[in-house]
Amino acid sequence: MMGTGTTGHGPNGPWDARDGRDTTGRLLRAATGSGARLIAEAATLVQGWAVLADPIAGAVYSAPAAAAADGVHAAAAPHDHPYSVQLPAAGAVLVLAPAPATPAEHTGHVAATTAALLEVRGQRAAELRGEQMRLHTTLLRLLLAGHADAVVDALGGGAYTHVTVYRLTGEDTPAAHQVLWRAVRPTLTPHADACTLLGRLDGELVVAEVHRGSDDGRILRLVSRVCERHGLLAGMAGPLPLAEMSTAYCDAAAARHSATPAHRIVPADAIGAPRLAPLLPAAPYARWAAAVLRPLDPAQQHLLLVWLRTGSKPSAAEALGLSAGTVRARIREAARLLDADLEDATVRAHLLLALRAPAPADSDAAADSDSDSAADAASGSGSGSGSGSDEAALRNGGEARLEALPGGILDTGAVRAWAGGLVDGLEPRLRIALTCWLRHHARTAPAATELHVHRTTLTTWLHQCADHLAQNLADATVRAEIHLALRITRCGRDAPADLPRRGGRTYRRA
Repeated sequence: MMGTGTTGHGPNGPWDARDGRDTTGRLLRAATGSGARLIAEAATLVQGWAVLADPIAGAVYSAPAAAAADGVHAAAAPHDHPYSVQLPAAGAVLVLAPAPATPAEHTGHVAATTAALLEVRGQRAAELRGEQMRLHTTLLRLLLAGHADAVVDALGGGAYTHVTVYRLTGEDTPAAHQVLWRAVRPTLTPHADACTLLGRLDGELVVAEVHRGSDDGRILRLVSRVCERHGLLAGMAGPLPLAEMSTAYCDAAAARHSATPAHRIVPADAIGAPRLAPLLPAAPYARWAAAVLRPLDPAQQHLLLVWLRTGSKPSAAEALGLSAGTVRARIREAARLLDADLEDATVRAHLLLALRAPAPADSDAAADSDSDSAADAASGSGSGSGSGSDEAALRNGGEARLEALPGGILDTGAVRAWAGGLVDGLEPRLRIALTCWLRHHARTAPAATELHVHRTTLTTWLHQCADHLAQNLADATVRAEIHLALRITRCGRDAPADLPRRGGRTYRRA
């Protein structure tokens, strides 16, 4: 009597060479179709389930689909699944769970044949992978050059409208490229309303997910796993319209400069929007920012934003794909147009706030309520009346300066509570050292010289500041916020001459 499956042998009967030939033939025919068909045929032959599990992607193929989670768990913890058979296959793990009545010899033959066929398919894919990777790199370069329509046509003419960009760097980038390629299984045929392009540009691994406006997060999860496994740092930008691919590309590089081993992938919107900005009165803040930035065109504003995010001109040049000399020249031109000293730390912090301010139209709805609250504040405080006069000047087309924010805009309970919560509790020596270091744009040597301490001493103090503040001082946006918080909460001068001393270069705690 035959079993429930079409294996050609009884459930408890003998298994012979003829059964092996029939099984191999069925698996060969399935393998000529696709990997999914091969796994499905293997599941049928063992009268159970079969899963090809990848350590990064999870279940690559699963038959039935409901067995995916069990297959991934069995591949990760084989001792917890003694009834299943696991074999390495094409960089992943083949897991078979046969029915109790299936002979062990038959299960072993199916597993070995399926794994061998998966290896053959993997080798064939590897032979074509180099050409496919070069094609992906070409399409990425076309996107960066602004030829979005040509890329969409090459992707099958799908109605793609948006792109999400990831830029990854690290010593193990080539291996990560291979692993991510296998996990993503990129194809130029439209699938699930999205298409993923992977390529290496100038030593970086670039991933661009082209989609129709909605990002399901699958690529983000895969990139996160690859970064953790291979020790990479990544920046993410988007979704943005396809026409803004170059902007997303630059923003992703700027975000990567804020990545750390504790947070290996950083979204661009997590570093470009300071926590202080939402606390400022919307209407005067937006009008001041619009007036300050009026001399600059969008390209100049974007260059300044990337520069302030990355914290240095060479880093901005790398993110923008320009030479360092070009970036320096354009920043000098922007400083001339703004009539401001962009080497001043306070001016830079104010410029970052201006660049991230909401558009004036976004705050018009709240203008009346802001005016009412400003009038109430004016009746109770001098700073309120200053704010009113500055706001009136801006409304009448008066000159706005980067050196000073509109009067009273920082003199609110919410802003002072934010600043106090950020920097209160710092010892005087740490506060003075941190203020001096930030004034020197995070350069340790000149700050140590002004403080008359050794560079090692200052470095130790800065580590203590970072621990106390629980902030990443390597992030340029964080440094700008801390600089403003120190100014808001300043009681004395916070000058190097006020550094507490007790004989020579020994410093006492407060």
